[in-house]
Amino acid sequence: MSVTNSHINELIENYNPFAGNIVVRTAQIWGKSFPDAASINAHASNAVFDAVEKVCQGERETVGITITAEKGLGKSHIISRIRHHLQADNKTLFIYMSKYDNLNQIQYNFLESVASSLRVFSNQKVMQWQEIAAALINEAKHWNCTPQQYINWFPTWLDQHSNKVVEMLTKDILQAKPAITNPYLVQAILWTLSSEHVNYANYWLSGSELTQTQAEFMGLPNPKNEDREANGLSNVRQVLDIISNYRIPVICFDELDIAEVSDNGFTAAQVVASLAKDLYNTLTKGVLLLAMYPETWNDQIRFLPQAEAVIDRLASEQVDRQPITLKYLNSDDIVSLVEQWLKDFYHTHQIVPPHPLYPFDENQLRNLGRSKPTVRSILKWCADNLLPGIVVPETVIINHPVEPYFQQELAKVEASIYSLFENEAAIADALYLGFATLIGETVEGVKIEDVKKLEDTPGHQHQYIDFKIIGNQGKVKIGVDTIQQSNGRYIGDALKRLIDYEKFDLTRGCLIRSKPINAAAVVAQECLRKLSKQLGGKWVALRQEDIKPLLAISFVYQNKINELNNQKIVDFIQQNKLVINNPLIREIIR
Repeated sequence: MSVTNSHINELIENYNPFAGNIVVRTAQIWGKSFPDAASINAHASNAVFDAVEKVCQGERETVGITITAEKGLGKSHIISRIRHHLQADNKTLFIYMSKYDNLNQIQYNFLESVASSLRVFSNQKVMQWQEIAAALINEAKHWNCTPQQYINWFPTWLDQHSNKVVEMLTKDILQAKPAITNPYLVQAILWTLSSEHVNYANYWLSGSELTQTQAEFMGLPNPKNEDREANGLSNVRQVLDIISNYRIPVICFDELDIAEVSDNGFTAAQVVASLAKDLYNTLTKGVLLLAMYPETWNDQIRFLPQAEAVIDRLASEQVDRQPITLKYLNSDDIVSLVEQWLKDFYHTHQIVPPHPLYPFDENQLRNLGRSKPTVRSILKWCADNLLPGIVVPETVIINHPVEPYFQQELAKVEASIYSLFENEAAIADALYLGFATLIGETVEGVKIEDVKKLEDTPGHQHQYIDFKIIGNQGKVKIGVDTIQQSNGRYIGDALKRLIDYEKFDLTRGCLIRSKPINAAAVVAQECLRKLSKQLGGKWVALRQEDIKPLLAISFVYQNKINELNNQKIVDFIQQNKLVINNPLIREIIR
């Protein structure tokens, strides 16, 4: 659509395409990605694509690739490019790990990440688990049906045969594939085809316990807590072996440059590198991809015990056994990057701009290349400098300035809510921001006076309590903790703190959680009983529809650009009653 410059200027004023898009999050890895200028650091992504092709052709069984780059140079952009490129065909299954909750149980954590990754929908609009289930049945029965067909048929099969249908299919599959040694993995994978049981199957596949009744119906043994870490890698290997019969696993480890250290003194990068070495040695076939800072490689990986063996596997395709290094942007890269972002923006709004880089000047962009910038710094510069010089007619009615950024983030949250729903830190941050905007307001009979993070209190074991809400002249002090992980011991430890009202100066504890707590987690169950029955606390059910808008506005707040100050964001929240009318917020206070 051809429009005047003033109309384009109005559009840009209302919808800055660069705003809030400075950092790649898990949402962009799995869901809608950022616009990608494929020529930038193509040597890195092409190395992964070439590795996949070599494995496909049988030239290699397993390939290890490590990418190093300074902060903001585009590691996660490259991973997002790789994920979306691979999604277009049916050769691979992508597994992504970026959270390392317990370095002492890395194998169990990895199993959770594998299960979480395979829950993600493929280009066939079904879970990757369901694709594997369909492939197993097709091979065993010599059929050629789609996952969706099996999903449609499963209710009828269950009506006709009850749970025996899974037992019969499992028997056929084990006869066709005698190398599979764990029949229960096959059963659980098949149960993902049942809409009624898919969530239970996913829960079990991630290493968590089912209720005894549910486990018995599905024919699945419950893992014992003490066996989880020991069995974690064994189960992962079996899953990956099953996958390898139909697809090439591409396993990516991101966000390794964190400060956490295991009990034996190894960093996250070192623990994961050792895990990757073990996977390299045992995978039937696959591609391993790690992303980290150069100093992490040089100061941590190179000083591991048996470092040469690790390096040989993590950089197996490089002649000199060195990581692939991402390059800083040059002038051509900057022009390509900005042009691609604006192309997507104008195409979305069906507008033809005066020139592809409008409203920027090409020479201005090229001059930025002299300083060897990062992708992140260029996107931030574009977000901050898109508007100067543009004059919008006074008669134009402009929406609240926060609205377009909120809608952008809400779309991203919608696209990745499954993974975000497991992100305790993101949920806690969203709730904290929400309550902070309510200071001075009265909600459910409580006048909120302050919201405090307990980390401000020296010497307290605060890591299990997210924050404290104070109201009614200090008579109400609610400790809030979001716990989504399944580890019964962790839940028990967290609940011990949440019910210790004297130590943490609380009048009430509030657990935020969407999942049941396993009956076998005795400590957690006892603490929960005390919380709700004796101490006047509560367990508030976390629901996706309640947390989505809070997550979206939290991301706007975290990634805000120059023209969005804190007051504008708070004003938007209050105008739209995003927080005060949110059922989750009100239930916590009630």
